Amino acid sequence: MNDFALHDLKCFDAVIRTGSFQAAAAALHRSHPAVFAAVARLESQAGLNLLDRGGYRVKLSDAGRSFHERMQPLLREAEGLRQYTTQLAMGEESELHVVLGDLCPRPVVLGLLARFFTKSLHTRLHLHFETVGGPIERLKARDADLMFHRVDMTDPLLEWIALCKVRLIPVVAPSLLPASLPRTLRPEHLRDYTQCVMRDSARVPRDENFLVVEGARRITVADQFMKKDVIQQGLAWGHLPDFLIDGEMRNGVLKSIAGRYFPGHTEMVVAARRSDGAHGPVAQRLWAYLQANAPMAPSLS
Repeated sequence: MNDFALHDLKCFDAVIRTGSFQAAAAALHRSHPAVFAAVARLESQAGLNLLDRGGYRVKLSDAGRSFHERMQPLLREAEGLRQYTTQLAMGEESELHVVLGDLCPRPVVLGLLARFFTKSLHTRLHLHFETVGGPIERLKARDADLMFHRVDMTDPLLEWIALCKVRLIPVVAPSLLPASLPRTLRPEHLRDYTQCVMRDSARVPRDENFLVVEGARRITVADQFMKKDVIQQGLAWGHLPDFLIDGEMRNGVLKSIAGRYFPGHTEMVVAARRSDGAHGPVAQRLWAYLQANAPMAPSLS
């Protein structure tokens, strides 16, 4: 048995989809004899009667129905390859790398990306997760095309689009701190209590203690969801983004200890990319899409 020709498979598929050889020929811009010959050749190579020609209209035989179903993934792969090569010939990127930072409200960002990439099916999206200084490090190293995180808005190497403001709120499980502590907490009041902090995923972490009480014991975690779990279980206190704890704050599972000495902190989460160098067509379309659709667009830069 010889290998099946893609042309013959497409002709057979067109006959089934359109219901006749004549309609398939018109759909494929082929002659009727050419389509008929392609299907006959396929049957000969397969050693099967793929069509039941006993009625007025062409119908699949039982073997033909099974064969037609089995060949669909091959046709889809062939069409995907055709579109992929067309995309490469046009100079469009075959893949984009996007980094989500730990302050990124994932449902919002993933929703934006989903709506864009449903129309860019042949550019593969690679999603990465980094924390603290990791997102900006990956972007500046050109390991990512785009990131969603906080940035230094005065950095000339970056351009950015405002996405949303995120407030980091100092919270505890109600059972962690005794009632004897004063209402207005100072850093020294919490030195005997463990603080949960984020691990910096940067290869070269920055030497800073962001919202950290000096001298207190620490539990270090890799993401905000783990941090939330640790705090809810009363293992530690810490700062969490408001979008992650709205329900827990309302039902009393978590309690804010914000005050004069622990005011919390607000960050602007942005979509950011390098301002130097060229960006491919798909990356440019994604940038324009974010400018038009990001919640706080247009850019405040």
